[in-house]
Amino acid sequence: MRRRLVTALVSASFCALGLAPAEPPADTPLPARLADTGGGTQLITAEAPDTGSTTGTLTWWDRRHGRWTAAGTASARFGSGGLVAGTERQQGTNTTPTGLYDLPFGFGIEAAPAGTRVKYRPVAESSWWCQDNDSRAYNRWTDPLPADCRPSESEHLVAYPTQYAHALVIGFNYHRPVRGRGAGIFLHVNGKAATAGCVSVSPEAMTEILRWTDPARHPHIAIGTTGGATSITRY
Repeated sequence: MRRRLVTALVSASFCALGLAPAEPPADTPLPARLADTGGGTQLITAEAPDTGSTTGTLTWWDRRHGRWTAAGTASARFGSGGLVAGTERQQGTNTTPTGLYDLPFGFGIEAAPAGTRVKYRPVAESSWWCQDNDSRAYNRWTDPLPADCRPSESEHLVAYPTQYAHALVIGFNYHRPVRGRGAGIFLHVNGKAATAGCVSVSPEAMTEILRWTDPARHPHIAIGTTGGATSITRY
């Protein structure tokens, strides 16, 4: 209790003097600078230079003995419309939502890489991701497509053999879907260019990430920009 009181008094002194607390050292790992990492000991960060960017860096991190260390890194692609705050995103804008999200499960047209521990769903001809705002299955994997979900408003997963060779679902708008905000946001394999709002990496990086991800360690993904209102450190 005394230590907390001293900390509070020091912070108050800085405010009274018009001074901001000291910035963390330059070598501080990115997760240690985030406001929230999801409470687990695994974190993926996907950082873009600014909201107009379609490329950036994805790093996956482990927290051991109280310190975050990078387990791997790769170039990443974002939506062709850039990035936008997840709470403000609108469906059909091809923007990648910034924020902190869980990773509900993996899926793929190809078999799960050896060592994969996350729940992994194989894609079949009958597998779809419903994006129809009028459907009860909005923003859900469906197999087969339900009668109230229009094919024209959904993704036939098997139609994307490159991108969905391997993927992880990003929990954006997933647990309590808001109609019109967006559906089908994944971490998947690179296509030919920028994505329609997902985050993508090379096939090799995606394989490594699936092998690394351990649901027992409560992994999350933080998506954001280097600075500004959508700074990754705000999440």
